[in-house]
Amino acid sequence: MTPPPHRSLASTLYPVALLLIAMASIQSGASLAKSMFPVVGAQGTTTLRLIFASLIMLLLLRPWRAKLTAQSLRTVIVYGMALGGMNFLFYMSVRTVPLGIAVALEFTGPLAVAIYASRRAIDFLWIALAVAGLLLLIPTGATTAGIDLLGAGYALGAGFCWALYILFGQKAGADNGVQTAALGVMIAALFVAPIGIVHAGAALLTPSLIPIAIGVAILSTALPYTLEMIALTRMPARTFGTLMSIEPAIAALSGLVFLQEYLSLAQWTAIACIILASVGATLTMANTAKPVVAAD
Repeated sequence: MTPPPHRSLASTLYPVALLLIAMASIQSGASLAKSMFPVVGAQGTTTLRLIFASLIMLLLLRPWRAKLTAQSLRTVIVYGMALGGMNFLFYMSVRTVPLGIAVALEFTGPLAVAIYASRRAIDFLWIALAVAGLLLLIPTGATTAGIDLLGAGYALGAGFCWALYILFGQKAGADNGVQTAALGVMIAALFVAPIGIVHAGAALLTPSLIPIAIGVAILSTALPYTLEMIALTRMPARTFGTLMSIEPAIAALSGLVFLQEYLSLAQWTAIACIILASVGATLTMANTAKPVVAAD
């Protein structure tokens, strides 16, 4: 028998490059989204992003071809609401919390899912690292330094929604595959739109915002989701999850470059702790576990 050919360096690096571009795209989109906050707030920004993202994915993925039962429809609805809540709470967080810190706090959601799914003794190390990161980010007692606690709470809430997104996304995706993403984004838009409309009103129709909103929808949803799905088909799920764990660092760098958000040494250390916890949990999780892509 002829031995299978070794993968070339280019074929190995290709999915890694796609994933790095996807993560950079998501965080660039988040930085761009903050420019809309003064006009329509985080609520209106989330609404515009999800509306345009749903239109794009409607055209690309044609979700009307999905075959839904009553049970799968309920799963998709919860999945879409979790996606909408994750986006909404994340944008509410970055109003007052630096981008890198918000993403690090949000990562506690998928980290908790990974650790719960594994339940090994070594997971206590990852829990300890994550807790250390949280203690460095969120001041306790009489400490006055640190970040806005309400904003941190929004980020942790986004993490909780991300955990639900993973759990219900796996169930929904098993039924309808990639079309689930389009259905989820459409439901998320319907879920969040009333909040954005009540908050921003006619400002949502500001002509100068439309190109920015389309850019945010492409950078934060359509482009990264497509690239991540391609990358996931070309690398082991564990490698995918490990690389995704560096996203808080990419978010911090994006905040520094685009938003001039300077972090302290303690905050960088906290982000590093959460990244290490996420990497460790990913590397020690069961082989059957599969990461679920998500766009903030």
